[in-house]
Amino acid sequence: MTYPPTVRTAPQSAPTHAPAQPPATPPAHRGVWAVGKERLRTAATTEPGRLQIIGAVLAVLVVAFGAVTAFEISDRASAADDVVSRSQPLSADAASIYRSLADADTAASSGFLAGAEEPRAARERYQKDIALASRLLVKAAANTDGSSESGRQIAALNEQLPRYTGVIETARAYNRQGLPLGGAYLRFANGQMTRDLLPAAQKLYDAETARLERDDDHARFWPVSSLAVGVAALAALVWMQRRNYLRTNRVFNHGLLAATAAATVVLLWLAVGHTVARAELNAAEAHGQKSLKVLNDARISSLKARANENLTLVARGAVLTDDGKSDKYETDYTSGMKKLGDRLSEARSLADDKEGLGPVQSAVKGVSEWKVRHASASTTDKAGDYEGALAKVIGPKASTGQSFDQVDDALATALAHEQREFTRAAEDGRGALTGLPVGAALLAVLGAAGAVLGINRRLSEYR
Repeated sequence: MTYPPTVRTAPQSAPTHAPAQPPATPPAHRGVWAVGKERLRTAATTEPGRLQIIGAVLAVLVVAFGAVTAFEISDRASAADDVVSRSQPLSADAASIYRSLADADTAASSGFLAGAEEPRAARERYQKDIALASRLLVKAAANTDGSSESGRQIAALNEQLPRYTGVIETARAYNRQGLPLGGAYLRFANGQMTRDLLPAAQKLYDAETARLERDDDHARFWPVSSLAVGVAALAALVWMQRRNYLRTNRVFNHGLLAATAAATVVLLWLAVGHTVARAELNAAEAHGQKSLKVLNDARISSLKARANENLTLVARGAVLTDDGKSDKYETDYTSGMKKLGDRLSEARSLADDKEGLGPVQSAVKGVSEWKVRHASASTTDKAGDYEGALAKVIGPKASTGQSFDQVDDALATALAHEQREFTRAAEDGRGALTGLPVGAALLAVLGAAGAVLGINRRLSEYR
């Protein structure tokens, strides 16, 4: 019997190709900041890593303290230097411009009153005042931005001053010829001085004084950022030394101790130096600048009063007040003398030593005498004795002119004293900050190096 061959069924073969699997997603690219954070987190889990982090933070804090201190104190020192060498001198020059212009007007009217033959002293005084005002205007223009308020007022003064001097020369020419028209020109020149020149000079003085006050305030402002960073750096250094003591039972770490000493020196130098500078600048402002302003106002009031007193005789009642009831120049004289008395009272209260008080008291005495002599001259003039009144105003003996000179000389002496006081105090304030920016930077570098060395000393114990 025949059997069919045994047929073995071949096993079903596996598929030739396996189903395609999706490719593995490559790890997302991590930024430098993320990697750094992870490494920092990892380092913070070990004591050596923590020490490295603390060392870096301490070094950064100490260097930041030095940098911020150097920047802020350099800024304060620059402002203090501006007070001494720029702002205050420009403010003083602006006051001198005003005084010179007012004095020139006074000298012109005094010379006019003397008659056709103008006294040589009055002429030279006028020329000296005009030359000084012109020279100071050139100096101020060289140190002032033309687009600023000061620049605009300087331009106005440079434009108006030649016109004023031209009118004065015309008045002199007519006066030498004995023509009454000279008096009209003199009054016109005085009006130009009062209306145009002196207001511009006052605005210039106000602008320069405002700049002085800004520089002074800036120089005195506390370096808050430097003090805050310094306290933070010192606190961090103390904390690290305490941490080191608690973990190792070692009292001192020479590197950290040196860094703490450096930070302490800078912080004390900063606090003491700026406190001294601030105190000296406060003294310069309180005992110098305030007195200078009051004395300048007093001197200007005396000059205006003297010019109006002279013009009272020049005009002889031809110019009245707006209501038509009083002589304009006599009214302005009275107002000027009242302002002068008020300023002198204020100056007397501000004077803080005998050298400052003495000239002010001499000026007060001169003003009292001036008023008495003026009243006598006014009575003589009203009685119709013009020549007698003229002698009492510009005469060589017991005249109001002598009283005015006494007041002016006393105020000049007081101004010179207060100027020296201001300059001394302001220079002391500037000097208190000298060397601090450079010293702070050097000590900060040494302190940072000490902090790093101190931390490295601890790290070496783990190797």
